[in-house]
Amino acid sequence: MTMAARIIRFDRDTPLAEVSLPTRVLAGSPVTTLYNYHSDADDHFFTGVWESTPGKWEVVYTEEEFCVILSGRIVLTDEEGHAEAFGPGDAFVIPAGFTGTWETVEPVRKLYAIYDR
Repeated sequence: MTMAARIIRFDRDTPLAEVSLPTRVLAGSPVTTLYNYHSDADDHFFTGVWESTPGKWEVVYTEEEFCVILSGRIVLTDEEGHAEAFGPGDAFVIPAGFTGTWETVEPVRKLYAIYDR
């Protein structure tokens, strides 16, 4: 007998935190915390909450990511030097192929939805 699919609420049953240190750090001593609420059966789609302390590091995106900043401030800068600042309430997509830097200016908390082919 198969179990019925259930709605996943982000305000209940918080998953275990996954704490890590970004690689390729350029400034500060950032620490990130991930709460992955859902992964699909094929491990291509992920959703959850992510947090970071201040710092700046290089990023190379192979996945598509939709983000909503809940608190804090960040700056994303592409490899050509174009910078975009985001704060509470801002929603954006980081496309696969984005290369540049992620800077957490103020401790940040975001919702994410990632699709990784």
